[in-house]
Amino acid sequence: MTVFEHLGELRRRLVISIVAVVVTGTFVFIFAPEIINWLIQFYNDSAPKGTPKTFIFTGPLDAFATRLKIATYGGIVLALPVWLWELWRFITPGLNPKEKKYAVPFILSSIVLFAIGAGVALLTLQPALTFLLKIGGSDLQPLLTADKYISLVSLMILAFGLSFEFPVVLVFLLIAHVLTTDQLRSWRRYAAVIIVAFAAVITPSQDPYSLFMLAVPMYLFYETSIIIGRVLKR
Repeated sequence: MTVFEHLGELRRRLVISIVAVVVTGTFVFIFAPEIINWLIQFYNDSAPKGTPKTFIFTGPLDAFATRLKIATYGGIVLALPVWLWELWRFITPGLNPKEKKYAVPFILSSIVLFAIGAGVALLTLQPALTFLLKIGGSDLQPLLTADKYISLVSLMILAFGLSFEFPVVLVFLLIAHVLTTDQLRSWRRYAAVIIVAFAAVITPSQDPYSLFMLAVPMYLFYETSIIIGRVLKR
């Protein structure tokens, strides 16, 4: 295809993905109060004794903005199968028929890995909150706004979910002959350092628990990708 045809194809894929996010986001918007109530339980379980168990908002539009934010993040997550499929369809014209057969496994593994990453983020949330709420000492009492708390939780879920796509990217690059297993094996030490630095930067909470829970699985994924590449003889 020409450059303009590629741009037209990209626009079509983006439109489909955005429509999917809007539709699923509308569904999430309807149930936003229940989702907020569920997310607040993680805070209630980790907040120090005597800490207020409710969140505040400081502007008349803040409550609506918080609900809209939940709808946006939730829409992105629920529309994951659609925009992953559209991304794959945009990439596949550059692949040969043998490589295109990996479409369904890649999409399914991406969805499963994102779900696992989101689950790890929620498991990490309580110890992360406990650390963050107590790190300032007893003289600092938390009084959180709903907007900042929801942003933190949502970004953690997205950060972990997208980071857990790491092996999918590596295996795709191996299949596409962009990388080889020999290269990945020789880059082990550098990869470990880069993964830790990446985890430190991308975790919104910036606490050691989240860093550890993200860096360790990512390095294990790196090693797993090498094994998969050797099985595929890449």
